[in-house]
Amino acid sequence: MDILQGNQHANPEDFYKSLKDKLEDHHDFPEDYLFKFIIPTDQSKLTEIYRVFDGIKFTLGNRESKNGKYTACNINAFVLDADQVVNIYKEVAKIEGVILL
Repeated sequence: MDILQGNQHANPEDFYKSLKDKLEDHHDFPEDYLFKFIIPTDQSKLTEIYRVFDGIKFTLGNRESKNGKYTACNINAFVLDADQVVNIYKEVAKIEGVILL
């Protein structure tokens, strides 16, 4: 997945540094953080995402698109700090076809 598509940052490290700065400015960690992803409807993709959250307390909600081609995946996870959020996004970004919101 290309996280830089439509983004003003020149490379992924700049993007993630900016994300971390924004998270630290707007959140009071530790806290529950809502991750949102769009994925092609495929159970194996969901399983890959769930593996990223292995060992983390989370709740989830999935909803298929009207035509069933895509699934919106919302994961509310208890995270300790901005670094943990960034690391989760980096891991999920490695999964082909996933759109990070």
